[in-house]
Amino acid sequence: MSGEVLKQVALPLALFAVLFGMGLSLVPEDFRRVFRHPKAKLVGLGCQLLMLPAIAFALAVLFRLPGEVAVGLMVLAACPGGATSNVITHLSRGDTALSVTLTAVSSMVCVFTIPWIVGWSMDWFMGGSAAVQLPFWKTLLQLATVTILPIACGMAVRAARPALAKRLEKPAGIFAIVFLALIIIAAVAREKDLAHQFAVAGPAAVTLNILTMVLGFSAGWAFGLPKPQRITISIEAGIQNGTLALAIALGLLDSSGIAMPAVVYSLFMFATGGVMIAIFGRRRS
Repeated sequence: MSGEVLKQVALPLALFAVLFGMGLSLVPEDFRRVFRHPKAKLVGLGCQLLMLPAIAFALAVLFRLPGEVAVGLMVLAACPGGATSNVITHLSRGDTALSVTLTAVSSMVCVFTIPWIVGWSMDWFMGGSAAVQLPFWKTLLQLATVTILPIACGMAVRAARPALAKRLEKPAGIFAIVFLALIIIAAVAREKDLAHQFAVAGPAAVTLNILTMVLGFSAGWAFGLPKPQRITISIEAGIQNGTLALAIALGLLDSSGIAMPAVVYSLFMFATGGVMIAIFGRRRS
């Protein structure tokens, strides 16, 4: 798969499939639910929107990551949860309604937070060496188009044809996973020094995944939330939308170096997700 096909066709299609599939499972009630019994939602959103970028920044400094890789880790941390986190939560017997709510709200909020976080991290880690700039308002408009639009389309189908939406949910999820796999393979194939890139980006990306899941679960425990909600916050904090991170890195920033943390993370998160399912999925409801 050539670089242009990857950026202009595969990535937008995969991202649309992921977010359209998520929209098929959403109703307006999912957003209104934030304002009723908000404790678990605020803890979850705090972990996603505040804790994740802070930990990613600390890890980038601790591991002394090169500029592009450090920015890639921040891109990943700035992204919301994805449809994958909803599936893993369901299979782990977490609070699926909370998972969907957190994913939906963070997907809307990230349209505004990603341009700021990514722009700031490029200035901090790359400075004058940055080959590309990230104009705030242009990026915000692009993100709104590629995130809010497909979610809204999915919700519209759900509202107009609930039975059709239910039938489409599973195929859309499978389609998205297949395309994500192809994108990862294509991104990896573009790298000339693959082993070195994995060696540089891998430890920080894996640590981010594990640490945020542990701290997400701990935050739920500290605030006295029941176990299903602790499970959900752990997964939402640790399973990010790798497809969106790749779309930003390869599509907006045109950098395979920035994409590398998302590639490693997207592969490893299925392992930690499987551990969550193995630990909690067998317990009684």
